[in-house]
Amino acid sequence: MRILFVLEHFHPYVGGAEQLFWVLSTSLARQGHEVAVVTTLFREGLAAEEEVEGVRIYRVRCYNRFLFSVFSLPKVVRLAGGYDIVHTTSYNAALPAWLGAKLRRRPVVITFHEVWSQLWWQLPYASFLQRLAFYSWERLLLLLPFQRYIAVSDYTKRAFLEHGISASRISRIYNGLEYEDLQGWQHQPPEQFTYTYFGRLGISKGLDLLLPAAAAMAARHPDSRLKLIIPTYPAPMFSRIMQELRRYGLMEHTQLLHNLSRERLFEEICHSSCVVIPSYSEGFCFVAAETAAMGVPIVSSQLGALSETVSGPHIAVERQDAGAWAQALHRAYEGGWTRVPLRRFPLRESVAAYETLYRNMSGEP
Repeated sequence: MRILFVLEHFHPYVGGAEQLFWVLSTSLARQGHEVAVVTTLFREGLAAEEEVEGVRIYRVRCYNRFLFSVFSLPKVVRLAGGYDIVHTTSYNAALPAWLGAKLRRRPVVITFHEVWSQLWWQLPYASFLQRLAFYSWERLLLLLPFQRYIAVSDYTKRAFLEHGISASRISRIYNGLEYEDLQGWQHQPPEQFTYTYFGRLGISKGLDLLLPAAAAMAARHPDSRLKLIIPTYPAPMFSRIMQELRRYGLMEHTQLLHNLSRERLFEEICHSSCVVIPSYSEGFCFVAAETAAMGVPIVSSQLGALSETVSGPHIAVERQDAGAWAQALHRAYEGGWTRVPLRRFPLRESVAAYETLYRNMSGEP
């Protein structure tokens, strides 16, 4: 089978959606499928076209992700005719994927990680015009007649139903983890209490709550440390976080790490007292699933799909404000963990579900 992915960001970009499509595309390629990706050339030094682990990658030269919706369309239209299925995701890749598939008469499926709806008006670090644009764009995507909508959690599936999408067009497929990659990584907490945030920079990630809570922790427990494992892009967001660290007097309290290899990332996670997930919403959350698989405690909000993916020793933050986060971090410092059985999301089950979906859509037996 031939599958064309249209994604605004792809490997080596850091993020949960990017991880999903990296493991899915490479797994499909290993099983003999022909797989290609149209994505953004988001930084200098990346090849415009290359093959990585059996996946053919075409990068469109537009450094603004929002321009990808326009600039990628010619390439998507040209390539889509040679593939059986076009698979895209929210947000900026969805329109060119839908148009390209429609023009070339190919079935198209979209994976929605989460539907924010009114949340757009509540998130920090965004102007009114940005909120209006994102909200309007999301509404447009929910109106486009994709053949199938993939929800990566029950939370996202409920959001689809609330927005009037027929249950017959929705499939819930959890994101998958390759647990063999996590074998051998065990929690080895440091002597100094260290709470770690890792993942991409985004307006929904709750860093506006974590940083003032960290300032309270630094005052209450001067021996504690915040570890931030974050990319340096997007540059405006990174600059904003650095300003906030200085504003709250956290430079001495914080260890900053960037661009780690997968092995080094796992090492840093395991050598943390706990991982923090202050998100306002998560459609699935690889951070939660991977952290739990390594036996590392989690402090998290319970918003979005986090109630589905957080397991093992954890603390659920009662309210989404800096004061509640400061209290939860203090509780973690004192070792007040709640424990539930580990929940697993095997990659093989996820890939098999996608393969079945593709075959049904393309008419293959």
